[in-house]
Amino acid sequence: MNDLDFWLGAWADGRVGSRVNRPDNILDTYWSSLKPETGKRVLVPLCGRSRDLAWLASNGFVPIGVEISPIACRSFFAELGVEPVRTSCGPFVKWQGSGVTILQGDFFDLDGAYDAAVDRGALVAIPPAHRMAYTNHLHARLAPGAPILLVTIEFDPTRDAGPPYPLFPDEVRRLFPGSAELARTPYRRRRWEHVGGATGVVWGARTAAPAGES
Repeated sequence: MNDLDFWLGAWADGRVGSRVNRPDNILDTYWSSLKPETGKRVLVPLCGRSRDLAWLASNGFVPIGVEISPIACRSFFAELGVEPVRTSCGPFVKWQGSGVTILQGDFFDLDGAYDAAVDRGALVAIPPAHRMAYTNHLHARLAPGAPILLVTIEFDPTRDAGPPYPLFPDEVRRLFPGSAELARTPYRRRRWEHVGGATGVVWGARTAAPAGES
């Protein structure tokens, strides 16, 4: 079974919905520190039905999520109380409403250029063997110097096979050179008791600027 089959099955079986959309203030607290420009297109890979999309739209940004599951897309707009417009867009189905666009399809089919990114579950959902391919594609889709807000999770990998998969600072800094740790918070959910606890880490990063710029 490939990764897309796994996530399609997870949404169909209800194994994702119970653990998404927990309220927090990560965007309120850290997004502005990356100095993103309002009115710009913000890429949200593997977005599920994340409330981050609505937050970005309500704060003057243009969020574009990418999600494989039609269940997740439909659920996002249903929670907003919005009937989305659906159109074909190359290899994707485009869902639009209330200033939010979700492209239903494979992230690796995505083209175009985006001005910033919020990754709060995509990288840690990717099997470790595919992290570099995912990160390379993410960087390729972003403008030079684009801000990236990244949230990772750390826990004992010998006690849970994932997903999500733990990601530690050395690898984050290898995948996102120059990234800076902004915060770390222990997760106190019962879900993580069996691995001895887990820690969420917020990172600020940028794509490489053109030569000669800082």
